[in-house]
Amino acid sequence: MRAFADLLDSLVFTRSRNAKLRRIGDYLKSTPDPDRGWAMAALTGAIDLPAVKPALIRTLATERTDPVLFALSRDFVGDTAETVALLWPAATHGEGRGLPPSLTQVVERLASLSRADAPGVLVDMLDRLDAAERYALLKLATGGLRVGISARLAKTALAQAFGLDIDAVEEVWHGLAPPYDALFAWAEGRADQPRSDALPVFRPFMLAHPLETSEIDLADYAAEWKWDGIRVQIVHVDGETRLYSRAGDDISAAFPEIAESFATSGVVDGELLVKGEAQGGAAGGAASFNALQQRLGRKKVSARMLRELPAFVRLYDILFDAREDLRPLRWDQRRARLEDFMARLDPDRFDISPLIEAQDFAALEAIREDARSAAIEGVMLKRRDGPYIAGRRAGLWYKWKRDPLTADCVLMYAQRGSGKRSSFYSDYSFGVWGEDGSLLPVGKAYFGFTDDELQWLDRFVRQHTVNRFGPVREVEKTLVLEVAFDSIHESKRHKSGLAMRFPRISRIRSDKPADEADTIAGLRKLVT
Repeated sequence: MRAFADLLDSLVFTRSRNAKLRRIGDYLKSTPDPDRGWAMAALTGAIDLPAVKPALIRTLATERTDPVLFALSRDFVGDTAETVALLWPAATHGEGRGLPPSLTQVVERLASLSRADAPGVLVDMLDRLDAAERYALLKLATGGLRVGISARLAKTALAQAFGLDIDAVEEVWHGLAPPYDALFAWAEGRADQPRSDALPVFRPFMLAHPLETSEIDLADYAAEWKWDGIRVQIVHVDGETRLYSRAGDDISAAFPEIAESFATSGVVDGELLVKGEAQGGAAGGAASFNALQQRLGRKKVSARMLRELPAFVRLYDILFDAREDLRPLRWDQRRARLEDFMARLDPDRFDISPLIEAQDFAALEAIREDARSAAIEGVMLKRRDGPYIAGRRAGLWYKWKRDPLTADCVLMYAQRGSGKRSSFYSDYSFGVWGEDGSLLPVGKAYFGFTDDELQWLDRFVRQHTVNRFGPVREVEKTLVLEVAFDSIHESKRHKSGLAMRFPRISRIRSDKPADEADTIAGLRKLVT
C-alpha cells in the first residue's frame, strides 16, 4: 500500500506526460504481482467496491473529528478523501499501527465487505495508515483517483515499460480481468500474448483529428455525415452479443432491442441514435441527441421507453466479418464488405451512414454549411485507402464539425472541481434572462478557459459570493460568460425548458453588463 500511495502522490504533482509514464512504468516493473495488477485496475477505473460510499466516509469523518472543522476543511480543500486523510486522528499508540496492508489485501478485504461490516473495517484500516496511505485507500475505495491520467495513459505506460505495442495491449485488455496475471506474464516474456478472438470483447475505436486544412482532395477521401448520437461498437461471437460505448462500457442492458437484433457473427462500428426526424428530416430518420439522452445510463428500460424512444444504429464501419479481421483492409474495401454485411441485419434496427456526393472540396463546404439546418453535427472525411487503426492517426480520418453556436450568459453558481482543480471553483452554472426578468439556468461548463482565466474566475467567485449551499457558491449576477455549444434542445428536466449540448466557456465578457446577456426567447430560436 505504501508504494501505491507514493505513486498516487507523485502523479498528483507531476505535470509532464512523459514523467507520468516513467513513474507508472517504474512502479509496474518494481512491484510484484498481484499488487501491480490491482494498481493498473485502479488507474484504469476497473475496480468496483460497492460497500464503501462517499457518504460512509463523510459519516466516519464527522464521528472521529469535529464536524464543524471537517465541513470547513472540506470546503477549503475541495476533496473529501484528501480532507479525511489529513484530519483523521493518529492511532492512540504509534507502535500499534503495525505494517500497512498490501494493496492486494486492501482490495480483497473491501471487495468482500457487506454494507454492515464496512464502517468497522474501514476505521481499522484508516487507523493503521499514515496520511498518504489513507488518501490512497479512500481514493481506491470510491473509484475516484483523479490524479491527472487517463486509462489510455496507464496502458501506454505499461506498454512502454515492457516494450509492448500499445495497440496490442488495447486489443487484449477487455478480454482480461484484474489483477491481469496473464497480461504481466506476457509482458515479461513468461507466456504468449493472451487471445480474445473467441470472446465478445471491445476493440479500441479508430478516431478522427479535427480538420484544420482546406487542402483535402476528395479523390483521396470519402465524405459522410457526422451524426449526433453516441459512438458504439457491436460484437457478436458464439451466440453472444455485446454493445459497447466509446469508453468500452457494456451498455447492452440499456438498449436490449439492439443487442437482440444483432445475431450475425462480426464486429461493427456505428452511431447509436433514436428514431425521429430532427436530424436530417424524414430522410435522416434520427431524433435529436436529447431524445437519446433519456435512455443513456439506465440499467433497466421500460416497455414504454422502448416503444416511444426506439433505438437504432447507423453503421460506419466493419472490423470483423465472423472471425475474419477486416481492419487491415482499405476503407473502400471495408465499405463494400459493410454493405454486404448489412444485408444480413434487421433494417428496422440498422442502416448505413450514406456517403456525401460532392464535386470538390468547395462544394462539400457548401453542403456542410447546411448541416445546422438539418441538425447534423458535421462531416467526416475518411481516406479511401486507409486501414482501420485504433486511436488517432494523422491523415486517415478527419472530423469537420459545424461551427459552434454562442450565447452570452450570466454566471450564477460555482462549484469546486476535482483532482488538480479541487482547490479552485472551476465548475460554472450560468443562465439567461426569462420573460419575467429572472435568470434561468441553461447549462454548466467546466472547460474552455486557460489556467490564468481559471485563477481569475476563482478569485471572482470568492470575492462575489452571496450564498453557500454545501460545496456550491451562489455569486452576484454581474459576470457575463460567452458560452459556446454544439446545439440546444427542448428539455423537460430543466427549469428553463432548454438544454445545451457540449457547453464550454469561450470568453469572459467582463466588459459586458449582465442585463445585456441573452434571453430564453433568443435561445429558443436556436433549438434543433
